[in-house]
Amino acid sequence: MTEPLWTLTDAAAAMGGCVVADDAAAQALSGISIDTRTLKVGDLFFAIRGEARDGHDFVRDALARGAGAAVVAEERAADLAGAGPLIAVPGRDEDSVLAAMRGLAVAARARTGARVLAVTGSVGKTGTKEALRHVLAAQGATHASVASYNNHWGVPLTLGRMPASSAFGVFEVGMNHAGEIAPLTRLVRPEIAIVTTVEPVHIEHFRSLSGIADAKGEIFYGLEPGGVAIINRDNPNFERLKAHALASRAGRVVSFGEHREADVRAERIVMRPDLSIVDVRAMGQAVTYQLGTPGRHTALNSLAVIAAVQALGADLALAALSLAQLRPPAGRGARHVLQVAGGEALLVDESYNANPASVRAALSTLAGVETSGRRIAVLGDMMELGADAPALHRELAQAVEEHGIDLVFTAGPLMQELFEALPSARRAGARQGSAELVEVVLEAVRPGDAVMVKGSNSTRMGRIVEALKARYGGAQDQDLAVGRSG
Repeated sequence: MTEPLWTLTDAAAAMGGCVVADDAAAQALSGISIDTRTLKVGDLFFAIRGEARDGHDFVRDALARGAGAAVVAEERAADLAGAGPLIAVPGRDEDSVLAAMRGLAVAARARTGARVLAVTGSVGKTGTKEALRHVLAAQGATHASVASYNNHWGVPLTLGRMPASSAFGVFEVGMNHAGEIAPLTRLVRPEIAIVTTVEPVHIEHFRSLSGIADAKGEIFYGLEPGGVAIINRDNPNFERLKAHALASRAGRVVSFGEHREADVRAERIVMRPDLSIVDVRAMGQAVTYQLGTPGRHTALNSLAVIAAVQALGADLALAALSLAQLRPPAGRGARHVLQVAGGEALLVDESYNANPASVRAALSTLAGVETSGRRIAVLGDMMELGADAPALHRELAQAVEEHGIDLVFTAGPLMQELFEALPSARRAGARQGSAELVEVVLEAVRPGDAVMVKGSNSTRMGRIVEALKARYGGAQDQDLAVGRSG
């Protein structure tokens, strides 16, 4: 019989709460949920209060759907009496349940013997987290963040979901403002902490790029004594990040990149349309591997994975073999074959998010796609760039030219800046939002085209991806890259 994730009594004790239900103390809890739409039978439901909705309004529904119990504010417990097993936690309604989740996270971290890693960075943290999940899963039971659960509720939720028997735990930690990473990394208490890179993302909340580097450097504050800090040696803020690591409890700093002084150094990266081949010198050890996801940025981030595996003392050869089976997550480079009249086109789904660095990387990857038709970029506004936003959008015109992108569609007033900076031959169409652009893009696709869609979350560029898949098929092709798996 599978061990429960938590028992009701253990969970209540960890959160300082009180069980409110008859004969429910033996109830086994198999998971944790904050959303009734995805809740599974046996989940512990947390009635978190968000900006728009109060989770307490969904407690009865959660219990009716089979939740093992619900965590509620003490002052709301009486109103929910009789709905099912509850854990009433002390504190004010608006923050008590989230505080209780953090308490459960602390208990989850304390009870596990897992080797724990944390990843942050302006670009590439989710892809690096997924790569670590992938390679470590071949070497032991691995628990990792779902999607991009990297904020003040996502990190404790992920910790609370970690089985005690996990061999490895991989956590993504993000931020929009200074001071947000520090409390999260202290919850995670990583043995290894990685910063992929520092770029002008969320720059409107910072005075300079150095401020972003300082915020990312907070990830080292939670390192376990003697832990390892892994930092991108190619980034101009390397020394600043290293100073943060040296001021922490880190036992050593390991660098990665193409820099001649990098501890894990790429000696050669061979770019192919659907994969990369990487020759690495890792702390003096030669390693060559095939990476089942295309793009130079992905290849460089794979160096951080190699560095982490080596720091863990895990099987480096097995990790290198595993990287060939890696494929990009949905919204971050996943590829789909479209069945258009007269042939096929390729859709590259980069719609999850966007910033200047990631858009340039996506354009570079699009340039490397083998196609008999046109290379088409469909770009939505990049958000949180502050006063420099118009200029940062215009400057993408240079990357479009350098990578030989044939046509560009844009959505949003900021991307209009890019559209107007392009030569007329590359201007395919501009609209105020993604909804208005859908039909224009659908009508433009021809056999042989490669279409890449990218934009910040709030621009909802994913609706264009879904529309293309709906009209033209778009099942993800298992054979687009050699050795890929799901």
